[in-house]
Amino acid sequence: MIEKKAVPKAANLGKDWQKTQYANLVRYVPSGTYYARLRVKGKLIRRSLKTDVLSVAKLRLGDFEKQERQRAESADSVAAGKMTVNDAIEVHKRRVAGDASLKPRTREYHDQRIAALVKSWPGLDKKEIRSLTKTDCLNWAAKLGGKISATAFNHTIGILRVLLEIGIEMGGRYDNPARFIKRASERSKVLILPEPEQFERFVEEIGNGGGGFSGACADLVRFLAFGGFRKSEAANITWGDCDFEKKEIVVRGDSETGTKNWTIRRVPMIPDMRRLLERLKVERPNAAPSDAVMRVRECQKAMDRAAKVIGMARITHHDLRHLFATLCIESGVDIPTVSRWLGHKDGGALAMKVYGHLRDQHSVNMAQRVTFSKADGEKVIPLQTANLRK
Repeated sequence: MIEKKAVPKAANLGKDWQKTQYANLVRYVPSGTYYARLRVKGKLIRRSLKTDVLSVAKLRLGDFEKQERQRAESADSVAAGKMTVNDAIEVHKRRVAGDASLKPRTREYHDQRIAALVKSWPGLDKKEIRSLTKTDCLNWAAKLGGKISATAFNHTIGILRVLLEIGIEMGGRYDNPARFIKRASERSKVLILPEPEQFERFVEEIGNGGGGFSGACADLVRFLAFGGFRKSEAANITWGDCDFEKKEIVVRGDSETGTKNWTIRRVPMIPDMRRLLERLKVERPNAAPSDAVMRVRECQKAMDRAAKVIGMARITHHDLRHLFATLCIESGVDIPTVSRWLGHKDGGALAMKVYGHLRDQHSVNMAQRVTFSKADGEKVIPLQTANLRK
């Protein structure tokens, strides 16, 4: 929310204030900052729009006016004792939409959890927020608990708590009964990733599926596994992003469909990736730099069928990203470097948490090569203890 600035009153628009060609928009001359000045339900409201650029101020003014009028309407509902859960949902959606720190995918996930909450609790959106009780919340949680994953359950509880907090904030009720719902225990997914030979049989089975896009599906699986891309990232990589001279692929950020962190990163072409791209280039000699490298965006059904045929554990598109990271680390690439290739922005903290055990196992394996004596007839360079004493 735009914070209030302590400035001289502009009731009569004195010499320090300047009108603009837009209604409800004024400029504070000493600083050049634009302010919204409007009446809502008879109350004069003035807020800094935190900019001295007229075009920006105009855009922010529209958002501010809408927000204040909606808040006033919600306040009227609260005053009449009729604030509904849907009123709280609308407030929450406005706040999420106005939070510049949130990524589009996060906003989308909030909407998904709200939809899941309303679907799992029929009629909830029309209920008055003050009418919800501890028993209501506990009964709903008991029914929902066994139907969705622990993570989804906990996030849905979180949304319910936020909605009730909004009710408290706006005077619709005095407590939050959702606080009595216990969070479900979240367990990390146990990954069973294919070995290289098994992976190759898996991809071959996908390619031999008999469908019109079976070959393209197999190529997508290889592309994801050889580059560690997210599914949405792979869909937006073009031939122009593939630099064969530098042996790297540019993954571009995009607020809607690109990288998760909206940034550009470069992923090196491992030998398998280079061979894949060179083959695809031969198959499509007329491909333009702006053409997408992949011809399909997803192939989960083909993956499920192939895994079942060859007797392999089911894996998802995202598991192929884990496969890439796992093989990189097992090949000796350090975790911070793998983290950069994956596009993590935490210096490797997440990768260490997810793949740290691989580093530990690698360390154990390397330790077996260290010896102070001959073993099994192997040639060992004797330890020069005399030199160590100097």
